[in-house]
Amino acid sequence: MTDKSYLSWPFFEPRHAELERELDAWAAANVRDAHGHDVDAQCRDLVRALGAAGWLRHAVGGTSGAGAAIDTRAICLIRETLARHNGLADFAFAMQGLGSGAISLFGSVENRREYLPRVAAGEAIAAFALSEPEAGSDVAAMQCAAVQEGDHYVLNGEKTWISNGGIADFYVVFARTGEQPGARGISAFIVDANTPGFEIAERIDVIAPHPLARLRFNNVRVPAAKRLGEAGQGFKVAMATLDVFRTSVAAAALGFARRALDEAMARAKGRKMFGQTLADFQLTQAKLAQMATGVDSSALLTYRAAWQRDQGGKVTKEAAMAKMTATETAQQVIDAAVQMFGGLGVVREQPVERLYREIRALRIYEGATEVQQLIIAREMLREA
Repeated sequence: MTDKSYLSWPFFEPRHAELERELDAWAAANVRDAHGHDVDAQCRDLVRALGAAGWLRHAVGGTSGAGAAIDTRAICLIRETLARHNGLADFAFAMQGLGSGAISLFGSVENRREYLPRVAAGEAIAAFALSEPEAGSDVAAMQCAAVQEGDHYVLNGEKTWISNGGIADFYVVFARTGEQPGARGISAFIVDANTPGFEIAERIDVIAPHPLARLRFNNVRVPAAKRLGEAGQGFKVAMATLDVFRTSVAAAALGFARRALDEAMARAKGRKMFGQTLADFQLTQAKLAQMATGVDSSALLTYRAAWQRDQGGKVTKEAAMAKMTATETAQQVIDAAVQMFGGLGVVREQPVERLYREIRALRIYEGATEVQQLIIAREMLREA
């Protein structure tokens, strides 16, 4: 049983603790560890279920206001709780938020009215298309281009590693519009999946299966009214969106780590060895202590960043610290849990084996650990 004492920390309000309790009960009744091969269908089902139950409205933030309506602490608690139950459920929730976050933050009233209610209801699947074959961490190297022609933009190029690629109903796409060199000449657009010239070039299979694809744009015409923010401000749009959801990546890692610690505790207390339990060995006790300390350290950094953003503070450094620490720590906690399970720990679809696959990508996406280190140092030097 996961320790819930963290819900009484001063980062939270009573409504946050109630939200976690309600979601935990809902997930226990409605989210199952699915071992089927049709990941697309599972993801669609989870989006519909999360929308019907009202959970996705937290990811969207509102249909008429802007980013202030997004409750970062709520998003983080939801991701942590869903990740503890099922990695794909967390993914389904997170991508609805990340995919529509730029619309919540920078979309016109018309954009928000057109897309956000459907995202919140689970009726439309969203995606965030930033990375390219030669432009992942280095956004300034982006090659996908958009040229304005009257009241439309024409997009050409490719995107890759796009979560929800192949099942999304629309994509927030970042393309070079050339107002200035580098990152200052990028703009963001909403591209509907049925737009002529848009295609799924390749589906990508990864270590923890979820919908992922390479996208191709061939003279895709997008109305200028579906540009998010000002022309040339796409990098700002992307970073503002990631500042919200990067902290929630830390929360997902925290959920994985808590589940691994729960599994390890149960294993240690139940596994008989040499006339005693695994928990009786001092080596086991030392490892459990390290795991628990790492989990609490990650939680403190994660919810500090979430609280700070909800207070209106800048969280670029704090979100990077949380994301780096929580994902790296979760990898260590999960690895230790696998070790405690011995041979059973590497059996396909055992909880700790599944967690071992789930956590690895979190140390890479939305900024690899090494990129987080650069962000933290850059912000420190700027502050000094």
